[in-house]
Amino acid sequence: MSQDTATQTGQPTHKEIMGVLAGLMVGMLLAALDQTIVSTALKSIVETFNGLSHYTWVVTAYLLTSTASTPLYGKISDLYGRKRVFQFAVITFLIGSFLAGASQNMFQLIAFRAIQGLGAGGLMALTFVIIGDLVSPRDRGKYQGYFGGVWGLSAVAGPLLGGFFSDHATIFGIAGWRWIFYINLPFGILALVLTSASLHHSNVKRRHSIDYSGALLMVSAVTALLIGISVYGPEAGWLSSKTLATLGLSVVLTVVFLMQEMRAAEPILPLELFKNHTFSITSGMAFIIGAGMFGAIIMLPLYLQVVQGNSATIAGLKLIPFMLGIVSMSIFSGKQISKHGHYKRFPIVGLAIMTIGILMLSTLNETTPYWRLSIYAVLIGFGLGLSMQTIVIALQNSVEMKDMGISTSANTFFRSIGSTIGVALFGSLYASRLKVNLEKEVTSLATSNPAALVGATPEKFAQLKNNTSVIKEFSPDLQHAIYHAFVQSFHVVFLAAAPLTAIGFVLALFLREVPLRTGAEMQAAKEEAAGESIG
Repeated sequence: MSQDTATQTGQPTHKEIMGVLAGLMVGMLLAALDQTIVSTALKSIVETFNGLSHYTWVVTAYLLTSTASTPLYGKISDLYGRKRVFQFAVITFLIGSFLAGASQNMFQLIAFRAIQGLGAGGLMALTFVIIGDLVSPRDRGKYQGYFGGVWGLSAVAGPLLGGFFSDHATIFGIAGWRWIFYINLPFGILALVLTSASLHHSNVKRRHSIDYSGALLMVSAVTALLIGISVYGPEAGWLSSKTLATLGLSVVLTVVFLMQEMRAAEPILPLELFKNHTFSITSGMAFIIGAGMFGAIIMLPLYLQVVQGNSATIAGLKLIPFMLGIVSMSIFSGKQISKHGHYKRFPIVGLAIMTIGILMLSTLNETTPYWRLSIYAVLIGFGLGLSMQTIVIALQNSVEMKDMGISTSANTFFRSIGSTIGVALFGSLYASRLKVNLEKEVTSLATSNPAALVGATPEKFAQLKNNTSVIKEFSPDLQHAIYHAFVQSFHVVFLAAAPLTAIGFVLALFLREVPLRTGAEMQAAKEEAAGESIG
């Protein structure tokens, strides 16, 4: 884009956009990386405080605040401007990171992870909102590959860094695991510097009105839902009274929230948005992509570590093909969208490829060569690269400028909810099938070769739930049976995830192809929104 063209359309120059993009990418990397870097080292972190029984809360606290706050950031940024709200999110994330690294007990760690999540919700949501403000949908594809790169980098670098820090007792005299949080500080400061220099305040003045009752109801409903599916369901059982009561409370609060939104003057989530065909379709697709992707992909590192005996660091390195798939197709689809102005074909093809890739994972066994696993991972990465950012472009092209913040953050919200539900449900499915398959394999072995079970005490079998290294203490025949049970359990998860992404493929077929707004059309929409909002 030339300087003259940018000036005529009111759109920033490529140099100005790249300046903003640099700050946004660093901020987004913070939030994306923190979802993966902690998981590798979490067991050793909580054992430091003798808090293994509160293991899930370290993750859930982060998920709760990041997911629940996402729509709020979108709405508040519509009212008060993107820059100050984004920088508030960065500062909040940095405060949470510093305090989490300095934690002295489990209660502090859980509380400070919640503060981290509060900042992460804004980083994830506002990145796409700000780009949506700056660049027209027709030109936005040129830049979406950068965001795909951030997602891919976090998927690989997170487990690598988490494993590196947790494997070292101390680094520069500080406990190694604390650097998992402290590493965020220089990157966060860099994001603040870059956005301060390149991101400008909006001149649009909007009437300030926030539906506080709606916000409280929404946060409460999401909190009850996530506690039910992430904590009580996996721990106490999906049909336990505690799980059912929590999920029931979430349903009731959701109904009350919807009633509140229908009568609120300035709703947190305007229900009129669901009358927008593209908003509804892309929301469903975001949920499915989140559930299918995270629910299935989270199992790959586990397969590599348990079945193929790789370390956490090596398992992270072996996910590089997945990252390459995301980055390459994000760049390719983005350039094609900017060149031809058509986007519908990409999520259709992407979700089809992703479904095939996940189905192929169900063929993994104890001796599957890495080159074959790489192909499957690349296919899933291709699918995500073609789909994830494309549906955001379609969404932003279909809504009014005044709703840019809330609509974009709502898409991120639905993807986050989908990923949380996917991880919880597929994780429970995996655990339940593993228990059944282990009993089946051990019973069969006891009949055909009783000598293979010598030394395999019930206590050692009980350790399998939390520590698979005990497998090495068993006989070779028993080890083979256990690994086969693990593989069969992974198969069930992948076979369950594939129909979910297939539903996403069907939804993509119903996505409407709307001509993408150009820079001039977007500037006219901005001016119209500005005129309506001045009060």
